[in-house]
Amino acid sequence: IYNHFVSNSVVTLDERRSSIPYWREKFALLSKLGLPFLVAVSPAGVVIGYALAQPWAGKNAYRYTVEDSIYLGPGAGGKGLGAALLQALIDACEQLGIREMVAVISDTKADASIRLHAKLGFVEAGRMGRVGHKFGRDLGTVYMRRALRPSRRRKFFSTSSTR
Repeated sequence: IYNHFVSNSVVTLDERRSSIPYWREKFALLSKLGLPFLVAVSPAGVVIGYALAQPWAGKNAYRYTVEDSIYLGPGAGGKGLGAALLQALIDACEQLGIREMVAVISDTKADASIRLHAKLGFVEAGRMGRVGHKFGRDLGTVYMRRALRPSRRRKFFSTSSTR
C-alpha cells in the first residue's frame, strides 16, 4: 500500500520504496515501544489499510506524543475505513497513556487526509512551505494535532532506540 503512494503521489514525501524487511523492522520497533500498528483486512484476507503511531521527533521529552500514519489501499477510500482506523488508533494510544497525537500531512492533494483528521478532532497547528521536493515540485506540510485523553499514566516510553 505504502509503495503505491511513494511511487504515484505526493501524499508521502518519501521517495524510496519500502521493503518487507523494512516493515518487519518497523513493526518490531513499534511493538518493542508498545505502540499500536493496526491493519485492516478485507473478508477475503487482503490488507486494505493500516494505521500506526510512531515516536514524535525522537527525543525522550516527547515520550507522551506520537505521530500517526494512516494509508488505505486503492479503492478502499470513501467507505469510512480511514475514520475507523484513525479512531481505533486514537483509542489505543489513549489506553497507553499517550497525551498528544500529531499528523504531518503533505499540503498538496491531501485534502481528504486533512478532512479526516479534522473530523476526528485534530486542529491545524501550522504549515511549512517548500520543505520537501518530489517529482520536480516543491512541497509543504500541514501540521495537525489532537490532545488525547489518556486513560492511564504511561510508565515508560523511550525513543532512544530509534536513533
